[in-house]
Amino acid sequence: MSDTAADSAGTGRADSDGNASYGHKPFKRSRSHFADRITADGRDGWPVQAGRYRLVVSRACPWASRALVSRRLLGLEDALSLAVADPIQDDRSWRFTLDPGGKDPVLGIRHLSEAYDARERDHPGGVSVPAIVDVPSGKLVTNDYQQLTLDLATEWTALHRPGAPDLYPEPLRAEIDEVMEGIYRDINNGVYKAGFASGQQEYEEVYEALFARLDQVSARLADRRYLVGDTITEADIRLFTTLVRFDAVYHGHFKCNRNKLAEEPVLWAYVRDLYQTPGFGDTVDFDHIKRHYYEVHTGINPTGIVPLGPDLSGWTTPHHREELGGRPFGDGTPPAAAS
Repeated sequence: MSDTAADSAGTGRADSDGNASYGHKPFKRSRSHFADRITADGRDGWPVQAGRYRLVVSRACPWASRALVSRRLLGLEDALSLAVADPIQDDRSWRFTLDPGGKDPVLGIRHLSEAYDARERDHPGGVSVPAIVDVPSGKLVTNDYQQLTLDLATEWTALHRPGAPDLYPEPLRAEIDEVMEGIYRDINNGVYKAGFASGQQEYEEVYEALFARLDQVSARLADRRYLVGDTITEADIRLFTTLVRFDAVYHGHFKCNRNKLAEEPVLWAYVRDLYQTPGFGDTVDFDHIKRHYYEVHTGINPTGIVPLGPDLSGWTTPHHREELGGRPFGDGTPPAAAS
């Protein structure tokens, strides 16, 4: 995703100061410049169509990870192909060096920036993931990370797998939106504001807001399995992608160290419950996550040393959240096992 402090867990093309600028200038997340929507009626010129589009992600990026989880839960793997970028960028942005020959096999490009430039030369902002590219033209369609997953849930329904859950149920949307707004401001964004803070007072203020919101969410989840209603919704996906990275990178690298997530009984059980749910943990790559944050943010971690910990064995231990009831997929079914 993109911000004016060059949040590289999302943005690939840093500003003129490069990665060394992280932590040395004020943090502000910018709005997505390319906000076209892929819809059932094609009103923005991009109709939902199986096989036409390619989702580009980094498994390091929490914003892109939302799309990975949604795509799995909804069973869109055959309809929306996937490109995974290298967790380490160069000065041209997210790159496809994980693929043979260093090119994405479908788009035929080496850098995601090529799809951005095909859409608009000299566009403002960075080159961010998640991004959806139109395969026939090679042009970027959208990098609107906030709307993208909502549209997968509501506009792509004709291509959902049988038994796909309703991740954004209409009767609960107002409550989901309210919960997600606080989580976005103080948790999803809050860890970055703490990690990229350029002064002590700025850091302390966002640190306090982050943990106040985590405490509030913990209290909410103490007697309910999911954030809104009794099934998984978009709100759970958005919280999960930050929580799953907390101990591995945010606790130490971003100085969000009041306590580890593993020391929070409710949140630790909640995130393990989701991690062990098909469609969540099978999209997570801790190696990509750690190497990206610790190697790319040289302004915060100039040595580039990647820590060996934390121990990951706890992620598969019993969580007992099923005792609270709830139905993960509602009237639907889990996605098929990841290939």
